[in-house]
Amino acid sequence: MPEYNFTQRMKHYFLVLATGVFLASCQNTASIEDHNTVADSTVVKDLHTQSNADRVSIKHLDLDIAVDFKKREIAGSATWTIANEKHTDSILLDTYDLTIDSVKVDGRTASFRLGSFVPHLGQVLAIPITNETEKLTIFYKTGRNARALQWLTPEQTLSKSHPFLYTQSESIYARSWIPAPDGPGIRFTYNARVSVPAHLMALMSASNPQQKNDSGIYHFEMDLPVPAYLLALAVGDLRFRAVDARTGVYAEPSMIDKAAHELADLGRMVTTAESLYGPYRWGRYDVLVLPPGFPIGGMENPRLTFATPTIIAGDRSLVNLIAHELAHSWSGNLVTNATWNDFWLNEGFTMYFERRISEAMNDKGYADMLWELGYQDLVAEVDRIGKDSKDTRLKLDLTGRDPDDGLTDIAYEKGAHFLKLIENNVGRQRFDSFLRHYFDEHAFKTMNTRDFLSYLDSHLIKGDKELAAKLRVNEWVYGTGIPSNVPRVDQDRFEKVDEQRGKFLKGTTPAELTTQGWTTHEWLHFLRGLPRPLPQEEMTRLDQAFHFTQSGNSEIADLWFVMSLAAHYEAAYPEMQTFLSEVGRRKFIEPLYEEMMKSGQQNMARELYRQYRPNYHPLAQMTLDEIVGYKEPDR
Repeated sequence: MPEYNFTQRMKHYFLVLATGVFLASCQNTASIEDHNTVADSTVVKDLHTQSNADRVSIKHLDLDIAVDFKKREIAGSATWTIANEKHTDSILLDTYDLTIDSVKVDGRTASFRLGSFVPHLGQVLAIPITNETEKLTIFYKTGRNARALQWLTPEQTLSKSHPFLYTQSESIYARSWIPAPDGPGIRFTYNARVSVPAHLMALMSASNPQQKNDSGIYHFEMDLPVPAYLLALAVGDLRFRAVDARTGVYAEPSMIDKAAHELADLGRMVTTAESLYGPYRWGRYDVLVLPPGFPIGGMENPRLTFATPTIIAGDRSLVNLIAHELAHSWSGNLVTNATWNDFWLNEGFTMYFERRISEAMNDKGYADMLWELGYQDLVAEVDRIGKDSKDTRLKLDLTGRDPDDGLTDIAYEKGAHFLKLIENNVGRQRFDSFLRHYFDEHAFKTMNTRDFLSYLDSHLIKGDKELAAKLRVNEWVYGTGIPSNVPRVDQDRFEKVDEQRGKFLKGTTPAELTTQGWTTHEWLHFLRGLPRPLPQEEMTRLDQAFHFTQSGNSEIADLWFVMSLAAHYEAAYPEMQTFLSEVGRRKFIEPLYEEMMKSGQQNMARELYRQYRPNYHPLAQMTLDEIVGYKEPDR
């Protein structure tokens, strides 16, 4: 087809697309506002992908790429196998800061067009196809603004010897390293050939090697359909340690022994999860402990969870994070939210499942502490956002926004507490049976809020008006704030903590407090309940008794450092600065910079951020730049 005709048609298409996005966003808003019935009133296209995978069936990806650390670039080809069953004359794919060198359709050079840049979404790539088209190959390379990629120098790794690269594709960042239909409701299988420097190992969210080879060329297969946000790649100096026949740990050489010790119960965790909601369907379950710059706690990439090294506390006290990522193998990876407006279907379910795993592996009192800390997080998040904000609804409206705006504790904690409410009202046995069938019936499929509520109504509520009145589903899903029927758990262990905190505040010396055997969760509850700012003499007494400043537990250390900033307790500042230089997890570093800015220590915040910004992932930089008012110098 002549280039001129294709170009003109694409200009027309982009105009129609933009109009359609506007109209769909209007429909979306209306459907969320009008929630007098359990179901949404309209079905809305995923507005965070510009692809037309609803018109062209996406089957399989063959990826052939090379990783160049000197250029900080991934380059190669992505070959998509498709079926044009609806006789569409072009295929549209998502890209973000990619250079498209050329395109082939069924082996023949073809024309293509990149649309105008759309904030958050990037540029749509349009390629003409025929009814018979089966394969298209895009030759491309990544740009310097690839938001999924963090390139680490040797000095930014744990071992300080070799460079490192890892990806973070959730929510819509896969498009910044692969031209793809980048929506959570679009699933496909993939194979990959990845070329890396010969002294490094490559891993993906697929079948993986367990040792380096001499060629630096690695082959991967994912034969189960996954969405683009679950595409993952890591390249570095890595070692593998088996836990059992189907689980193991990857880490840098200096971390592998600690990581293997910390995750020694990995196999038991998988077995425990299976006993709750059915077989683990992904083959192996391995964990990669990444360098410190990883911006989140964990990422549930199929077969290979990416995890922050901040979970390595030495006493296995923080591995419930791994229980969370494992739970995603059912809720998220197996049954996936159709759009990011339905994010609670991934994270609310997973948080609930995580606590069920933790209870089964420990006891109810242990899980109750997790529930109560989660409730505290939910209250704090609603206070931060505003109880009347639409962003406190479970069903979100992210029209025209970055979907990361919806990655808050609302989806996690409000969603989990809604499921806990259902469990409390129908009984655990009945609810477990419901969830088991839900996962089985929707395996490797997507789910939206409307369809889930319909499934809940027909398979669990079943016209029971008394049960429906107790659950108040619409209020939870479409209402703002925290419903008054939010479930609470037993406070036995935290009541004992409250008693000790009360004694301290009344003058009892820290050494006289009864704290023997406290877990991380009890210490967090103790510290959270203290006044802020705490007088410096009180900070000193606590630190001398419990050595919080030198804590090797990242959760406790971070909370203590926030308290230290509020109190201007400068004795903790050197360790806090070391923490900021080594840790890139947003959950930890954002509150520290926020507290510096809030407590009159803006100069320190800006100077520390200027020093340590290169250590942080691009996604963390986006948030922190705004917090401290940082503007990157012109190049």
